[in-house]
Amino acid sequence: MAMALSGYSNVIMIVIVTFFSPCIAMGTEYVVGDHHGWATGFDYNIWAADKVFKVGDSLVFRYEVGQHNVYRVNATAFQNCTVPSNHSEALRSGNDVIVLASPGQKWYLCGVGEHCTTGQKLAITVVPSTISSSPSPVQHTKKLFGGFHF
Repeated sequence: MAMALSGYSNVIMIVIVTFFSPCIAMGTEYVVGDHHGWATGFDYNIWAADKVFKVGDSLVFRYEVGQHNVYRVNATAFQNCTVPSNHSEALRSGNDVIVLASPGQKWYLCGVGEHCTTGQKLAITVVPSTISSSPSPVQHTKKLFGGFHF
């Protein structure tokens, strides 16, 4: 009897994993500036214009370490190219990944020299991730097992 229950439990786990796996949405990864990366002399407004950034997506800022950095700032700091006074807030790895965790306006700039004033800054709008209209995995599982609750 114990073997039968164990086998049944394994089947249930396989079914659950099968149905839940497609629903775990991976966000889109955007390399800021594509092959140009995070650099001076590039128009990030044009780069961002045709993209829809959603909660769960990530931005990857790629650049040569020591040449640039990334600051998350507010709208005023973005407009004025004001680097936050706490310089420890800068991302400096050369491969900085920022997961977009909430909807709304987001602003980023490079705080090295005059890089921001010459255009090395990015403003985006993040929208909520969409919810699928297909039945949930729980609904699928209930149909398969006649309403059985796990």
